[in-house]
Amino acid sequence: MTQYLHPKYWLSWIGIGFLWLSSQLPWRWQMRVGGSIGSLLHALLVKRRKVCLTNLRIAFPEKSESEHESLCKAHFVSLGKGLFDASFSWWGRSEALRPLSHIEGLENLENALSKNRPIIFLSSHFTSLEVSGSIIADRLDSCFVFRPHQNALLNHISIKRREARFGRTIAKDSIKDMIRVLKQGIAVWYAPDQNFRGKNHIMTPFFGVDAPTNPATPRLAKLSNALVIPIFCTRSEADPRPGYTLHIMQALENFPGDDINDDTIRTNKIVEQQILAYPDQYLWTHKRYKGCKIDGVDIYQ
Repeated sequence: MTQYLHPKYWLSWIGIGFLWLSSQLPWRWQMRVGGSIGSLLHALLVKRRKVCLTNLRIAFPEKSESEHESLCKAHFVSLGKGLFDASFSWWGRSEALRPLSHIEGLENLENALSKNRPIIFLSSHFTSLEVSGSIIADRLDSCFVFRPHQNALLNHISIKRREARFGRTIAKDSIKDMIRVLKQGIAVWYAPDQNFRGKNHIMTPFFGVDAPTNPATPRLAKLSNALVIPIFCTRSEADPRPGYTLHIMQALENFPGDDINDDTIRTNKIVEQQILAYPDQYLWTHKRYKGCKIDGVDIYQ
């Protein structure tokens, strides 16, 4: 840990300390503060705001510009709350988080478990995704696949807290480790919905525009004989059931198929359906179409 005492990490330590303190607050307070921070981020992060608006224009061409702006603001509010979701999931008291954790489709998980096959949870980057790890970990052994953070301190802290609360973690490019864990009977949480330009990437439509996509889900399923269960986690502050809901869908039938492109298009469509149900809670600030062009012009230019 001594290497993380370098002055270049001092600002990161302040942020981590703030998030830890916030995780001890009542949940309603966390959401209020998180929403306010999200509104502030909307005003300050001009480049990310432009990325968000560009993605929303692609995903919802039928909406007006004022509707795009409104949805963009709502997303940043959700993004701010997502910071507190993560801190609550990592450091919050289990007895405080558990009453706020709900599941829809538990019977789909139970049905899959009865088949005695490995399970891949096909997830996507919603702002409260960290909470899904806590909800799953209460019910079965699982492994969280993550994208390493460029900040070494934040990467170290996130791995330690996820392993303390969720179970094992595996970096997203460690395919052999994922297969080994699956064959041990441990479920793997996997979200392949971000920009991917590895050597095996394929271009598949995402909201009607081709995007570099990771086809690892059908490959993992084929190599491990795993069932693929789509899941996503959403947040609600409304009564009578405030908190987080983990939506568990039925295991995909006839998956993987004979064509990896068709399989990857199918997983993209599933993510799209999840987004359409809760559009403000998806991570629109990510450059999903990075490096792509429309009519010869870079999408984010």
